[in-house]
Amino acid sequence: MVGKICGTGSYAPHRVMDNHDLAKIVETSDEWIRERTGIGKRHIIEEETTSYMAGQAALRAVEQSGIDPAEIELIILATSSSETVFPCAACEVQKTIGAVHAAGYDMNAACTGFVLAFNTAQAYISAGICKTVMVIGADSMSNLVDWTDRSTCILFGDGAGAVILRAEEGMPVHMAAHSDGVKGPALTELSRHRKDWDKENDSESYIHMDGQAVFKFAVRKVPEIIEEVLDQAGMRLDEVDHFVLHQANRRIIEAVAKRLKTDISKFPMNLEEYANTSAATVPILLDELNRKDVLKRGEKVMLSGFGAGLTWAACLFEW
Repeated sequence: MVGKICGTGSYAPHRVMDNHDLAKIVETSDEWIRERTGIGKRHIIEEETTSYMAGQAALRAVEQSGIDPAEIELIILATSSSETVFPCAACEVQKTIGAVHAAGYDMNAACTGFVLAFNTAQAYISAGICKTVMVIGADSMSNLVDWTDRSTCILFGDGAGAVILRAEEGMPVHMAAHSDGVKGPALTELSRHRKDWDKENDSESYIHMDGQAVFKFAVRKVPEIIEEVLDQAGMRLDEVDHFVLHQANRRIIEAVAKRLKTDISKFPMNLEEYANTSAATVPILLDELNRKDVLKRGEKVMLSGFGAGLTWAACLFEW
């Protein structure tokens, strides 16, 4: 059995910060940001939290699927920015949607998180452990960036996306994942938990990134893992209908398409609207494509995520 997507949902905060708004905070411009990233604006939380956004995306996925939430057996939530350590955000989602029979846990693999969670859900279904699994990617990146650092604050936004997988007969799901901890310092978010009496050592916790190192890593490793999964499946590149990649930077996606010698039209993007929402980028894009009827039953879809760790993963399945 394989997990077929029977419902998708997404949520983005109502507050929108465009590039002109950012230009009032740091030395930048709309033209400068668009040229280097493809980003036009980002959605930023106000009263919302990561688990709230995840819950709203989950509710929309349930509504579209038409299933009873009590049928969901497992909720896997990919996030690196939950507002709580425990209870985990997945359990907050369980409460929100009324999935009374579901187990739930969070997974932290940064921007690769949703694809790894999706692969994990497929493993549960393939093993016969679960028949109905919800997979969510949700992040509040605005809480992690230094809004005075032009190199990072222009890149990120907040949001959540969810899919529901149901066990069905179908084409086997092919997947792969890797990590390289040695190169982890290229993208970090280091945190310290300060004691009340330790005020002298108080320090803020922000994302630190070597942009060039991350770019080189992504444009090399993403094509490699896509080809690895295709070899595993015994398929050719031209048999894949859609490459749904982590939405980090337009230049990265264009470079991946060029290395694979594949038409960029097969690489949908929504960076202009949402920026990089970390684990949420892939499911938000899947929800957009699904609701616009871009994805047709029987088409082959390749997912790929890459990010801090360093981690990267991919998955090939039939829509």
